[in-house]
Amino acid sequence: MAGGLVALLDDVAALAKLAAASLDDVGAATGKASAKAVGVVVDDTAVTPRYVEGLSAQRELPIIKKIAVGSLRNKLLLILPIALILSQFAEGALTPILMLGGTYLSFEGAEKIWEALSGHHQAADDGPKDERKVVAGAIRTDLILSAEIMVIALNEVDHEPFVARTIILIVVALVITALVYGVVALIVKMDDIGLALADGATGARERIGRGLVTGMPKVMAVLSTVGIAAMLWVGGHILLGGFDELGWHAPYSLVHHLENAVHDATGALGSTFGWVVNTFFSAVLGAVVGAIVVAVLHVLPRRTAAHG
Repeated sequence: MAGGLVALLDDVAALAKLAAASLDDVGAATGKASAKAVGVVVDDTAVTPRYVEGLSAQRELPIIKKIAVGSLRNKLLLILPIALILSQFAEGALTPILMLGGTYLSFEGAEKIWEALSGHHQAADDGPKDERKVVAGAIRTDLILSAEIMVIALNEVDHEPFVARTIILIVVALVITALVYGVVALIVKMDDIGLALADGATGARERIGRGLVTGMPKVMAVLSTVGIAAMLWVGGHILLGGFDELGWHAPYSLVHHLENAVHDATGALGSTFGWVVNTFFSAVLGAVVGAIVVAVLHVLPRRTAAHG
């Protein structure tokens, strides 16, 4: 695995630098973006498929299409203009805004855990009203992930002219959205692909098809769990870096010190284990912050009502 979203942020930064070096070579930079987008695909494919759980198979691709369109709208019509304006006139506001998004992601991940433990989870129906809620929730989550990518890319090309920055970020937005939701669509339809392979087939083709049909529900269940963990990790990572940029260095310094210590102690696997350490403590921070917000919005009001 390419290190998830954290690794991709560095890769997108490198892509932005490459595109900035020569606008005539934006096409080549876009090709490099495709190769470098593996990290964000890992994270977004862990988060997004859970939004189509419990809905009819016929609605899976239309829902993913709606989420993808919403994701592109997030990037091009909301994040891009706000980020460009803030980078031009109020650069210091980007970090607090990202931290608000990280708090929301942490809350959403912690809320899913609370719902599972408390039994307050409400199963989705196939009705159009629930479908709209599914799409809206997925687009809200995508907004934070997209903002993280776009702002990191912007930070690497903020010295470029305004038009150049805009073109580069549009390219990044288009490539990332197409790759992420293309892979998501493929994952959620793998069981249908399995059915098509097994239909009337024999031998290896039939075994592969049946294997896909029986295996994909388990894969989807695992991805749903990983998606919750990813929200806590990404939210915590945003908060960890934000605290450091705003002057509270202790949490980031502690995690960075532990990451380096593990990296140096594990030899050839140092990068992997160092990443695990960073991911673990980012997830812990996300879980703590998310739990606080869940307590404020859900637990405390319920207890107050119960004693009222």
